[in-house]
Amino acid sequence: MVFLIWCCPVLLFSQNYELPTGEKYQKVKFKLVNNLIIVPVEVNGTKLSFILDSGVNKPILFNLSDKDSIQINNVSEIAIKGLGDGEAIDALSSSANIFKIGKAVNYDQLLYVVMDRELNLSPRLGIPVHGIIGYDLFRDFVVEVNYTSKYLKLHSHNLYRTQKNARTQILPLHIVKNKAYVQGKVFLENKHSIPVKLLIDSGSSDAIWLFENIEKGLGIPKNNYEDFLGQGLSGSIFGKRTKIDRISLGNFQLKDAKVAFPDLQYFKSITSFGDRNGSLGGEVLKRFTLVFNYDAGTLSLRKNALFNRPFDFNLSGIDLQHNGVRYISESLADARGVVIKDDGQSFGNVQLLFENRTRLSVVPEIVVSGIRAGSPGHKAGLQEGDVILAVNGKKVHNYKLQQILHLLNEKEGKRIKVLIERYQKDMLLTYVLKDVFK
Repeated sequence: MVFLIWCCPVLLFSQNYELPTGEKYQKVKFKLVNNLIIVPVEVNGTKLSFILDSGVNKPILFNLSDKDSIQINNVSEIAIKGLGDGEAIDALSSSANIFKIGKAVNYDQLLYVVMDRELNLSPRLGIPVHGIIGYDLFRDFVVEVNYTSKYLKLHSHNLYRTQKNARTQILPLHIVKNKAYVQGKVFLENKHSIPVKLLIDSGSSDAIWLFENIEKGLGIPKNNYEDFLGQGLSGSIFGKRTKIDRISLGNFQLKDAKVAFPDLQYFKSITSFGDRNGSLGGEVLKRFTLVFNYDAGTLSLRKNALFNRPFDFNLSGIDLQHNGVRYISESLADARGVVIKDDGQSFGNVQLLFENRTRLSVVPEIVVSGIRAGSPGHKAGLQEGDVILAVNGKKVHNYKLQQILHLLNEKEGKRIKVLIERYQKDMLLTYVLKDVFK
């Protein structure tokens, strides 16, 4: 799982996005990767990809490779502290930048640039991601998020009219220090409802985070396990993974909801939670078509085709990421030596053909980046650094990273055969997926 929550200083600049005169809205297609919204953003003429993160104040650029070339303006040095177990990191503050999202333009955008190469989400997501963007868009537009059709609509405040129908529920949205909160109820082991105030965090791929609070009744259920919860600006975050009977948002109820109780030692950068009890992440948000109206203080929810989908748990207990590239050789001839018609399709973006009989492709190398102690994958002998070659006979270079993770965690009781490479030797490991709460 990957998520981001960034804690940055609030700066009082007049920075606004605008649409062309007379246009009611701008429609922007996005990619949905591991419950995260990846939007195309042009920064000073350079096309980049940003995570839409409702929990972030100002845009942060954090993944620049040696091949990237981007102009940033009016630079000064700052230090930023966020979630995680590390210290504050050095960054650059840059003003007067031009941001374009479709036809929506901000000619005076403040931007933070983090130069730490360790802060790179691209290997875990399987696609290039250069930064995060959030509050400024939600401030300047009525933002409609359609997770199933994968598009945003950035509506002009002046021209937008709230759509009311029997399938849509409108909840109060509380904006505090540029962050949006919503009220809900959770039902734990005792099945009694507990009112909670939750940060809406589209930059988290997780479902629900709750802060342990015994006095309020938010105790950690007995059936839980230690897990890596994600990556913050200042390092890794760990906590207890579990599930609760259900969560309700207005009249909508989600049963057997996945919940994490993060260890609060990773929240040193937050001096006070106030009356906040946790967060709502992408695995809950993706079940709705949402309309955020910060000006009116409302959140519209309409359930979509993903609403009843079971919550995803890491049954194998392993995390994967890209780790550079590798070469694979594929024969274009059948057993009789007859050349099979080449459809030209390959996961790699570089191909070499030898006498029209063999194709050598460059593909991403997929490695085990983490493993949960006591999990089926761990008991089978998988180790960090193992290169994944195939899952149940399916070569992984034909699949995207999130598809591979699905193959590894399909359903309880399924036998998983993983072909790996370790120290230049191939090994086949087998295990059966088990419900982590039985």
